[in-house]
Amino acid sequence: MFRQASRLLARTTALTRSRAFSSEVPATPAVDSTFIDSWKKVIPNMEPPSTPSSFMVTRPQTPTSIPSKLTVNFVLPYASELSAKEVDMVIIPATTGQMGVLPGHVPTIAELKPGVLSVHEGNETKKYFLSSGFAFIHANSVADIIAVEAVPVDHIDPNLVQKGLAEFTQKLSSATTDLEKAEAQIGVDVHSALNSALTG
Repeated sequence: MFRQASRLLARTTALTRSRAFSSEVPATPAVDSTFIDSWKKVIPNMEPPSTPSSFMVTRPQTPTSIPSKLTVNFVLPYASELSAKEVDMVIIPATTGQMGVLPGHVPTIAELKPGVLSVHEGNETKKYFLSSGFAFIHANSVADIIAVEAVPVDHIDPNLVQKGLAEFTQKLSSATTDLEKAEAQIGVDVHSALNSALTG
């Protein structure tokens, strides 16, 4: 049985090695001329249907040299905080830990946790508190950061944070159902992260 498993595993890895990397795939979608010719023979009076690739924007070319700036798009459901802003670096609160992103960063998708997003431009640093979201880092030194909720750290009231943390801690200790415990734990986590953002 183990011999068969190792043989199947070896065959799978051989197949995956022959697949092209994303940087080797052409940026322009290929047109299936055989399909279009067949379509025109069967239904000459109607245009062929569009395929998903015809709706996609062509992938930007990967630069041959590392750019000096990182382009950041930071959006919320109701507003765009940063749009094509060129910065030196961003530090993202990913679920796996703080993630620094510089120009030329490897393409990455990261889930965000409650924490501080730092945008560094020259000697200035702008900090936002994020509730959650995702960050998409592209090969062409573009970072798309999508957050559910965000507020500049300097707009947070420390007294309300302490009050909320005390309330949710008390709710957590007196919770009886799993739902009450989960809601209280989320409140404690968010207010603890807010508190860390203010003190750190």
